[in-house]
Order: sequence, then C-alpha cells, then structure tokens
Amino acid sequence: MKITLREARDEARRYRRNGDHLRALRAYQRILAALPLDYETRFAIADVLAEAGQTDAAAEVYRSVAIHDLRAGHPLPAIVAAHALGKLGRPVDDIQALLVRTYASGSPQLARFAVRPAPVDPSTMLEIGDITHTGSLAHVVEQAHKTALDLSVFVGYQEQYHPLPFLSEMGPESFQAMLHSLTVLRLTDGQFVVRQGDTGDSLFLVAAGELRVVVNTPAGPKDVARLFENTLFGEMALITGQPRTASVVAAGEADVIGVSKAALGHVMAKLPAISAVLDRFSRERLIKNLLQTSPLFVPFSKSQQGDLLRRFEGLEVEAGAELIREGERGRGLFLVLGGEVEVVAKADTAESVSLARLRPGEIFGEMSLVTDQPTSATVRATMRTSVLFLAREYVERLAEAIPQVQAYFEQVALNRARDNTLRFDRGALPTEVIEVDLSDVIPV
Repeated sequence: MKITLREARDEARRYRRNGDHLRALRAYQRILAALPLDYETRFAIADVLAEAGQTDAAAEVYRSVAIHDLRAGHPLPAIVAAHALGKLGRPVDDIQALLVRTYASGSPQLARFAVRPAPVDPSTMLEIGDITHTGSLAHVVEQAHKTALDLSVFVGYQEQYHPLPFLSEMGPESFQAMLHSLTVLRLTDGQFVVRQGDTGDSLFLVAAGELRVVVNTPAGPKDVARLFENTLFGEMALITGQPRTASVVAAGEADVIGVSKAALGHVMAKLPAISAVLDRFSRERLIKNLLQTSPLFVPFSKSQQGDLLRRFEGLEVEAGAELIREGERGRGLFLVLGGEVEVVAKADTAESVSLARLRPGEIFGEMSLVTDQPTSATVRATMRTSVLFLAREYVERLAEAIPQVQAYFEQVALNRARDNTLRFDRGALPTEVIEVDLSDVIPV
C-alpha cells in the first residue's frame, strides 16, 4: 500500500489520540521501516512509550534521540528531547553540556556554512504494509524500543554546525543559564503559539513540525507564511513592545521552544553579559526587518544595503528626548528602528499640534532636506527608542547618485506636507498649504 508520509503520521496520531498505544507504535515502526533516516519518528516512538507507561524504554529513546540530533545538526529537537527526558526524572546534564560545547558562541564546531540534513518532505510516498496483526503490547513495545534505538543507518556525523538563532550568540555560561530558562511547547493541530494583537513577551524557535502564520483581514483570516525547524519568530513584538502583528498556529503536531522576557530578565540579573547579546541581537533583527520593509532600501542590492547601513549612526534615546527641534536646520535623515516618535508642530496660537506618530521602518527629517528650509516640526520619542541617523551631507550625495532615492524622499515629503495641512485644518488653525517645491531639490 502506498501513502504519503503525512498520511502515515496522521494515522499514527489518530491511534495515539484514541489511547491505542499498540497500533500507534506499530504505525510508527512501519514509517521507520520505509524511512530509516526519519529522526522525527524515533522521537514519536519515545512519546508513545512514555504515554504507555514504559518509562525506562521511553527514557532510553529520548536520550538516544537527543544525542543523535545534536550530532546530526538538529539541536532544537535535541533540546525538546532533553526536556522530555527531564520530565521523566532522568538526568540531562551531559546532554546540556554537549549542547553548550557544540553550539555556544566561540565553539570551534560552529560555521557559517555547514550541512544540515533536512527533515523528510511530508509528501514523500511510502510503501507500507497493514497493521492488522499487531501482536501483544509487550512484544510491540520491545520491538519499537529496539527499532528506535537502532541508529546504524546513520553512517557518520558532520564536524561543523550552523549556529542557533539567538542562542548561539551567547557564551558558554550564558547559554547554559538560558537552557534552564527555556519553555517547551508540544503542540497539537490548531493550537496557537501567539495571537494577533496580543502583547509580545516571548520569542520562539521552531524545533519540529510546521506552523502557519495567519493575519486577520476584513475578508477573514489569511495564511501568509509557513514556519519550519530552526526558524525564529515573535522577536519583533518582544523587542519593540508592540502588539503581535500576526497569529502563529500549529499545522499538525509541532514543537516550539520559548524564551520569555521574564526569563531573559532573570538570567540577565545573574549574568549581565547577556544584556549586550540581547542588544546586539535586537539591533540586527530590527535592521534586517527594516531592509525587508522600508522602501528606502528597495533600489539597493544586498551589498549596497550593507554599505548604506554602515553609514548610519545608531542612537538610543529615552522617552521625551527631542531628535529634531522645530525651526532648526535639518541635520540629516532618521529611521525608526524600534520604539516610537511623535511629530508635533506649533501653530500661530503657539499651541502644539500632533501631526503623526512614527514606528519602526518609518523615516523623518526628510522634509527640511528636500525643501532646504528649517525643520517644520519637533520630533520627540514617546518611549525608549532606537533610531538610525544618516548625516545631511551623505543623504544629499545619495539622492544625487540614485534617482529612485531622490524620488522616494520627494514623495514622502509631499505626502507629509499634505497630511500636515489637513491636520492643521481640522484643528481650526491656519489653512494655507505647506509649500514643497520639488523642482528645487538641494544640489549635492
């Protein structure tokens, strides 16, 4: 009989949900017989053994799977296996020590380029037999246990490994501390990890399975992406403090590792060095997000984007700090990296009017550069905010060299001028249009 790997797994899960451990074990054995290199099935056998009360057998398989996954370049499933082993009351210190030696920052085994065997495609066709004649539970447990422990099909392990997102930026001591603070989520189909609109207080790493990224739209929920092993998500809401922009839900069974803000704070209190790691990680993720979303960077190649970013200066400001003061000569261009700024201007009545609130990915300071006039508004941080600053002289050279960039600045300035005029009108303030002469852009 031919069925897909996904169908075979679904069948085994149905037996598990119904408490039929005997047939579940036989179903997973059939998968391993057809796909001996499928490490995920060995983990599933350990889970069924644990559910069937076969604690010693389950512990042996969990330990075997954890060490194998580490050496095979799959550290996140190894962390989940070690967590399951710990829940059975078995020691995991040796597994965690191997994780630290292999994947902490500075490990000689980490490399930017390394081979990591991919999980088997769920649409792979399998030739399997039926499980009508299952035998006794004791016999099936013994056979499944033996099959899961047999790693002879794996002929060798690589010597270099891909770094883990976020965790591999930590030194050994910090990495070890974080291992004790991680949470493990073993999800079933349809379970949510995060929901759109919720406050973000954790980042997550996909250890196994598949997750759907869903965005609520006026027409209803819309799937926008799929996440698989070794993917990091949820970090932007954690970093910026903004609500979640999408929901993430399990598609079938999935394992997810969480790093909460509270856990980070607890570990940082003991190991201040983690604070520098988090700051560096946050900045890199914010910049990466900016490169992918800001129209300013669209005209540039990857190498040009990197060169441009090196020209920016990073600034961290507290709530209330003024980055631009109304009436002064524009110093350059700002991009919001994290946090939020408010744009305010005074009318003839000397009352300040809020014109806009700008969030990560948005620029400001461009109007005075385009018009060559004093700044028309004050821009201040409403919370602790990270910005990137590009000096006026370089912006001018950039606009002259790349017409698309100049056109982008002009369009943003024009839109801002129109929006500002409308806001002044609604406030019963002077109604004359703010002039933006796009034919007289500053020569570089």
